[in-house]
Amino acid sequence: MKDEKDRQNQSQNAAGDSPGRGLSNETVISVRLSDLYPFPNHPFQVREDEAMRETAKSVRDVGVLTPAIVRPRKEGGYEIISGHRRKRACELAGIETMPAIVRDMDDDMAIITMVDSNLQRENILPSERAWAYKMKLDAIKRRSGRRLKSAPLQGEKNGAQLGHHSLAKKSVEIIAEESGASKVQIQRYIRLTELSPPLLRMVDERKIALTAAVEISYLKPEEQSLLAEAIEAEQSPPSLAQTRRMRQLSKMGALDEDTMLSVMRGDRKQGDLTISGDKLSKYFPPSCTPHEMEETIFKLLETWQRSKNREKER
Repeated sequence: MKDEKDRQNQSQNAAGDSPGRGLSNETVISVRLSDLYPFPNHPFQVREDEAMRETAKSVRDVGVLTPAIVRPRKEGGYEIISGHRRKRACELAGIETMPAIVRDMDDDMAIITMVDSNLQRENILPSERAWAYKMKLDAIKRRSGRRLKSAPLQGEKNGAQLGHHSLAKKSVEIIAEESGASKVQIQRYIRLTELSPPLLRMVDERKIALTAAVEISYLKPEEQSLLAEAIEAEQSPPSLAQTRRMRQLSKMGALDEDTMLSVMRGDRKQGDLTISGDKLSKYFPPSCTPHEMEETIFKLLETWQRSKNREKER
């Protein structure tokens, strides 16, 4: 029985609903599933996958061992901060209630808690990570702005004089420190929220590399729509170099359907080799960017070439 409980704890934590700090000092209550409501604009999907089926089986066998975190709703019932996957597992298991900890928190604190509890999940899609970072960034900036307004820094007449860019930079650094990612990675993911839904889906499906997607995010909405259609028609996504060229053309006001197709087709030469991200992903950690993959591959090729040259000299 102990092994089963340990397995469920690991399964539920991997699902992104890990317990918060200091829960031992809080009261756990039993809440009916019908009284639980999803978090507005929750960026993390509740997928009906094998992991969910395993969690549902564990919940059916031993119950929910890790309480959800919820907050009261003005309309009645509770809003889920952390526990969306556990609620779905209970539904699949035929259980009508689940344990939860009720916390009173404002909207921004709820967003930060929701994001932090879910970012611990494995297999998070780029779109999920992008919107989660964006929501947390906006929440931190709002909280920081309120603090500055009520208690301005020494030498400042008012909090607003600190400046938007300085505040934004500080907020990104906070997220980077708490998530273990670099500031550049955080900024790249947040840029993905500027993509149209079809292009963002292509990023999730690994049809478009992250670095290329960041360049595409600077295109105008109508240009992104044309690009999505072009990718489907050509059955091939643009390379990083091509997206950079498109971004420059967009700045010049010279990017239309013809120039876009010309850019996408212009670099194609007979004998060019393309290796899909799916084939390479098993050799690199999930956090590795396409640029880092490319650098590693060329370093390995250079080492191999030197080895071959030494053999010829013998």
